[in-house]
Amino acid sequence: MKIYDVLILGAGASGLMCASHLDKKLSVGIVDSNSKIAQKLKISGGGKCNITNVQLSRDNYDGDKEFIFNVFESFSKEDLLNYLHLSGVEPVIRKKRYYFCKDSSDEIIKIFKKATNHADIFLNSDILWVKKEGDIFEIQTLKELLRAKKVVVATGGKSYKSLGASDIGLEIAKSFGIKVKEFTPALVGLTVQKEQFWMKELSGLSCPVAINVDSKVIKEELLFAHKGISGPAVLSASLYWQKGSITIDFLPESNILELIKGSKKQLSSVIPLPKRLSKALLEALDIEDVKCKRVTADIKEKLKQIHSYEFAPAGNFGFSKAEVCRGGVLTDELNPYTLESLDVKNLYFIGEVVDVTGELGGYNFQWAFSSGYVCANGINNF
Repeated sequence: MKIYDVLILGAGASGLMCASHLDKKLSVGIVDSNSKIAQKLKISGGGKCNITNVQLSRDNYDGDKEFIFNVFESFSKEDLLNYLHLSGVEPVIRKKRYYFCKDSSDEIIKIFKKATNHADIFLNSDILWVKKEGDIFEIQTLKELLRAKKVVVATGGKSYKSLGASDIGLEIAKSFGIKVKEFTPALVGLTVQKEQFWMKELSGLSCPVAINVDSKVIKEELLFAHKGISGPAVLSASLYWQKGSITIDFLPESNILELIKGSKKQLSSVIPLPKRLSKALLEALDIEDVKCKRVTADIKEKLKQIHSYEFAPAGNFGFSKAEVCRGGVLTDELNPYTLESLDVKNLYFIGEVVDVTGELGGYNFQWAFSSGYVCANGINNF
């Protein structure tokens, strides 16, 4: 039976990046449960793949900051953009922040197909277990038994079950005695308590907000949904919220007291938000929709809550609606310069299966690409 030098479990962003940078002298196999490679890359960003972000730092991530810094020091945003440039892909910047493929995520997928044409790819192959016999790993899939000298676990998280997502990566880690943090949904909408049901009645409306959660301030669009609240601001905020309150500033670029000063309009008309939202917000704050000239000192105090509306979400929309997962293999268990397990020689963990999770906006793909590269570099220099 063939023994691969490296077997990569997962044909997503991190696994493909790793395979693309492995020495071509190595025999490489890639195993994935899907019928095609890069399925999450394919559909992300509306099919254009949000690759990375103009502003990238370890502060955009939930996880060990020093560990994250070490990985990005080895393969930065500039390194990624240079790699894509040399491969013939020039991402475009949208909203002055987000790097996307110009036309389609197929641009970056083609790079990986070409860069991994030396590897044997096993598709439609669910992984059942991984064991180590002496110096050789055995990987049992639904179809066959594979063997390798080194194994890279790049199986992702539990979100996107329709794309074969599972917690097999954590099960593999635990089978070797490696400590993990169980997956929880992240970059996901938040459900609301009964007192905030007025938000659900605004389903479909959106507005720019600033959300304060766990000492982080997220400025982006909030979208009201039939389950609660969603949109870019909420998805990123959900990364840092576990329980307790969040605070929303519905007018982050204005001052409500300045807006009403000297105005002859109704309160709901002077608030620069969709009229339905203005009225609902006033009602939620127990403020009568009077003309601005009739605003009392008591009303002014209540109006200040438009900048600091505080409430405790009830929960989140769950794994089926989550973009990614929090949790994973604890970084204390891994070498930050190679992503190799500190206790199990030649076993590596990269991408979303590691306990590092970024905000919305290309941060998680950057982590996937960077960790994949660092792992490959570590294997090449072994």
